[in-house]
Amino acid sequence: MSLIISDEILNATGMSASELLIEIAVMLFQQERASLGKASKIANMNYVEFQQLLAQRNISMHYDVEEFEEDIKTLKETGWL
Repeated sequence: MSLIISDEILNATGMSASELLIEIAVMLFQQERASLGKASKIANMNYVEFQQLLAQRNISMHYDVEEFEEDIKTLKETGWL
C-alpha cells in the first residue's frame, strides 16, 4: 500500500516529504505503534541515525525482547551483522 500526500498538505505543514516521514516515524515510535527498526525504515534513516535523532529529542527508548529480535533480523538483512 502506498500513501500519497498532496503538495497542498505538504505546503500547509511547511515540511518536505522526508521531514514529514521522520515526524510520522517518531510519533509512531513514541506511541509504541512501531518498533525502532520499523520507525527507522519509515523515516528512511538507518537504525543508528534514527537512534541519534531520538536522543537529540530526548525521547526515551522502549525496548523489549521482541524488538531486539526484530532489530537483529533487520541488522542481518542490511548487512550490519
